[in-house]
Amino acid sequence: MSLYSSIRMTSNTMRADQIAMQVIGQNIANANTPGYIREETVLAPAPVQQLGSLLLGLGVDVKAVIQKIDTFLEERLRGSVSDRSSAEVKEETYGQLEGLVNELGDMDLSTDLNNFFSAISEILNQPESVSVRNLAVLQGKTLATNITRLSNRVSEVRNDLNDRVVDMAERINKLTETIQKLNIRIAETEGGDVSNSDAVGLRDQRLQALEELAELIDIRVEEQESGGVTVYAGGDFLVYEGTRREVEVVYGTDRGLATAEIHLKETDSPLDISAGELAGLITSRDDILGGFLDQLDNFAGALIFEFNKVFSSGQGLNGFSELTSTYLVDETDVPLDTAGLDFTPQNGSFDVILYNTRTGEAKTTTIKVDLNGINDDTTLEDLAAQLDAIDGLTASADATGRITISADSIDQQFAFANDSSGVLAALGLNTFFTGSTARDIAVNTVVQEDPSLFAASAGGIGVDTDIALELADFLD
Repeated sequence: MSLYSSIRMTSNTMRADQIAMQVIGQNIANANTPGYIREETVLAPAPVQQLGSLLLGLGVDVKAVIQKIDTFLEERLRGSVSDRSSAEVKEETYGQLEGLVNELGDMDLSTDLNNFFSAISEILNQPESVSVRNLAVLQGKTLATNITRLSNRVSEVRNDLNDRVVDMAERINKLTETIQKLNIRIAETEGGDVSNSDAVGLRDQRLQALEELAELIDIRVEEQESGGVTVYAGGDFLVYEGTRREVEVVYGTDRGLATAEIHLKETDSPLDISAGELAGLITSRDDILGGFLDQLDNFAGALIFEFNKVFSSGQGLNGFSELTSTYLVDETDVPLDTAGLDFTPQNGSFDVILYNTRTGEAKTTTIKVDLNGINDDTTLEDLAAQLDAIDGLTASADATGRITISADSIDQQFAFANDSSGVLAALGLNTFFTGSTARDIAVNTVVQEDPSLFAASAGGIGVDTDIALELADFLD
């Protein structure tokens, strides 16, 4: 081997060692750098030199500097990033909900319910006391207020999550734009493998952008021969080498909230995702908090109607001189079970007791509620006509969908009993609660203004405490 060949071989070897050391130093320096991928020097035998009939090697050459990455493992890691992000959002939401419900504290709905029914139990001990009945009214008001407050606070958290969904569109678009631009630069730099080496710095940036995107939504990534990547969300591509699709916010309505959804701008189709922060936000907003609000509404609605069905068959310490229903019907001339009431009455009857406060005389009239679906079922106008036919009472249905009942004389009062139809509770006549959901539950202003009307008796005005006893055992 000539002196020149020896020098050239030594030079190649030193150059290869120098580059390899530089790559090693680069790896060590960036060991804790987010998004950095370890680089590797690819070595190959240098071109040979022919001396006579001999082919002699000239040492080693650096073929390329490439990223040392397992694409399959990287795809799995991106999937786990998406799952983790989704789980973290849901865990955060459950934590907030637990704090709002506060079932482990002394300011929870269970305590409010117990206080309310304990106050009703006190009426059994002092049935003649208006102040004791007033305490039951106040405890009922506290319960209703706290149910509504809980509903409102959960709705506020749900609205905050919705705002975060709105912000997602801009964040996704920025990342897909970054990936698109890096695709172009990588393809230009690598020149279709002309350089043999990876555009490692650019690829690191793209990998970091892909990881950030995976935190937001679950994605699938495929690298093309050009060096660019195609990014899929479900079956739709967001980035295809040098092109991309933007997403936008589209609004719908869910449980009274203008809910934001992320759609592909080009096709107006919902973004197909199942993991990532966005999926966690949507699940938290619609399923966790939305589902809780549904349950709270169902609880409040059942409490209102079932409690009122018992309460409306009772009498207080005084009767009514005038009373107007709190719930409206859509039309006064259609059967009550199809009239758009929040609660549906059924076939049955109830009693109206007319008292003469001067003589003590009491007269009971049974009002039939025909809702069997055969022939002419009872409408609000029919009900008003039956009540108006009672001597000493005047009743009418007005254009707003309410019914008003009044005694004809100042010496007369009226009360209700034995309602098997639920129509009194459905219309809001002689009821304790108003509203139909957690958002609007309240105590009837009639009882608030005159606690003596708290219905505790089943046998007449101030006669017994049978209704109070049934109400006190309501939760059993």
